[in-house]
Amino acid sequence: MPVNQIKEILEENKENLAFIIGNGINRFPDNPESRSWDNLLMALWRQVSKRQLNYRPAGISTTEFYDVLELENNQHINLQESFCRLMADWKPGAHHKLITQKIKSFNAPLLTTNFEETIASAIDFKLFRTEKDGFTDFYPWTTYHGEKQLKSPEDGFGIWYINGMIKYSRSIRLGLTHYMGSVSRARDMMHKGHKRSLFNNKKQSHWKGQKTWLHVLFYKALFIFGLGLDENETFLRWLLIERSKYFRQFPRRKQSGWYLTKNTGDLRDEGKKFFLEKVGIKVIEVNRFEDIYESIWL
Repeated sequence: MPVNQIKEILEENKENLAFIIGNGINRFPDNPESRSWDNLLMALWRQVSKRQLNYRPAGISTTEFYDVLELENNQHINLQESFCRLMADWKPGAHHKLITQKIKSFNAPLLTTNFEETIASAIDFKLFRTEKDGFTDFYPWTTYHGEKQLKSPEDGFGIWYINGMIKYSRSIRLGLTHYMGSVSRARDMMHKGHKRSLFNNKKQSHWKGQKTWLHVLFYKALFIFGLGLDENETFLRWLLIERSKYFRQFPRRKQSGWYLTKNTGDLRDEGKKFFLEKVGIKVIEVNRFEDIYESIWL
């Protein structure tokens, strides 16, 4: 799709948009291997195992590989803390600031699957919580970086962390076991209880997750980029399935969605495209990474 058409999508929907950004923003423009999940996981492997392994074997996902790391960890190294240290010196580039400022001008929520604060440090932000009661550093889902206090995550610009924050190492979701914990917590908010669960709630607010970033996922149009959304993204893929089910139950609340990606010609992308379109996310393909991380934001 041409850049001008993508800009039109952003402009026409800016009053109701939310963004989901993955680690691709940290690997542009030079695609450093040091910032790839595989490289980071292999660095952990070298810390915990005497067995030589140069790459993650085919047939095991990154999330499963992390759980194997936990099994291999006879030295009892805190792997979540170690993973955070590997990202501690990451700095934002000019494109981080360009993208963040544009999203801020839309006054739109920004959700990220990343753990570090590279996006937030592109501009000087503070730490806020929409709800102080019941805070847990395992699931800091009411915590965000922003410029002002928000009553609800949908009320304006803030940077929210889907898979945990580097500030709270115990919140970092790396393994399949971690993802299952997140699914369990989200499921409790969405399905359990009578009046305050999402799917039983006749009103659009005042459900259990209303103060968390989950609220944004179900009540805003989504623009997703910089995210592989491969099979290992178990938690987010499940949430998109639940989002589609929710809109089927409450069709008047249905929101749009777009997934921006570079056209690779890889046949494996067909399955991803099939999945996304079935859950209501339109796939937009471009030919250059520059279009994703620079051109559409100018």
